[in-house]
Amino acid sequence: MCKRQTLVVVPTLDLMNQWYDLLLSTFDAEIGLIGGGFYEIGAITVTTYASAFRHQERLGASFGLIIFDECHHLPSEGYKYAAEFAIAPFRLGLSATPDRDDVADALLEKIVGKFVYRLEAQEIAGEYLADYVVERIEVDLSDEERQAYQRERQIYTDFKRRKNLPYGQEGWRMFLIHSAKSEDGRRAMKAYRNQKKIALGTESKIRVLQDLLIRHRHDKTLIFTAENQMVYQISNDYLIPAITHETNVKERKFWLDAFNKGDVLALATSKVLNEGVNIPDASIAIILSGSGSSREHIQRLGRILRKKGDKQAILYEVVARNTTEEFTSQKRSDVRQFQDVKQRFKRGLFE
Repeated sequence: MCKRQTLVVVPTLDLMNQWYDLLLSTFDAEIGLIGGGFYEIGAITVTTYASAFRHQERLGASFGLIIFDECHHLPSEGYKYAAEFAIAPFRLGLSATPDRDDVADALLEKIVGKFVYRLEAQEIAGEYLADYVVERIEVDLSDEERQAYQRERQIYTDFKRRKNLPYGQEGWRMFLIHSAKSEDGRRAMKAYRNQKKIALGTESKIRVLQDLLIRHRHDKTLIFTAENQMVYQISNDYLIPAITHETNVKERKFWLDAFNKGDVLALATSKVLNEGVNIPDASIAIILSGSGSSREHIQRLGRILRKKGDKQAILYEVVARNTTEEFTSQKRSDVRQFQDVKQRFKRGLFE
């Protein structure tokens, strides 16, 4: 198209290697790599955002076409220079989650371009992606957990009320400031963390997890949580490999390879497997806890949508009833990928 070299920019080394293998098998051309100890420029070159930022001052004039994979990262400080330092007239951004929670959408349009094509997951499920259903399972706190949750929640909300703090991002920013100024504020912050920990880590979720693991004992399953502590608890209790940001590169590769080969059928993780990993056979995702980010929710769904035969993907979302987690669940699910799709809501696993 532009009769010049092409640069593909990706967020992780895993994705860089995936692109490299795919390009090698598809094009009869020299494929280059910049990153992971390599510095080789070809007709098509693959690099990471970090390496592009580091070398773009020298590379910026070398390419006529730049493809930004997972381009929602671009507006972030540092990443954006991979685009701003390049003069390529042709640019293509790829993302399953282009909508950001901040106000940086305008910058993405400026440094890459306007939307030219958009297709939602449910529109291609069954043809190019696996068919999928979303099942929300509601669980109750125990009486002891409920008392502790309400006590901590009350301390937190009372402090916000006394300081007349609003809700939303501005209210949270102000809470962080006020909580650091007094003993009451520090206790309110501790209370916030305690009530969140109780809701996200209730024992009833672990019981549901056990039932789901038995139900899907022959399926490749990913277990997602918000906190590493629960990842390690699950790993210890059920002898399931854990992958977190603390997992070293060799161990991470070992367990991902074992998962893809079928030597292990489940992995427990927090956020590091949200994107940029190649696990095509995964068909079950169990979300025990997460943030209110729709991007994170979509990314976790995406881990199980690789098309393979007549695979039926299922995303289970386990939510503690009558806690703030209900609002968090509603917030992250209020996007197109979770609308007009088969959904089931249960007050218990076997209802």
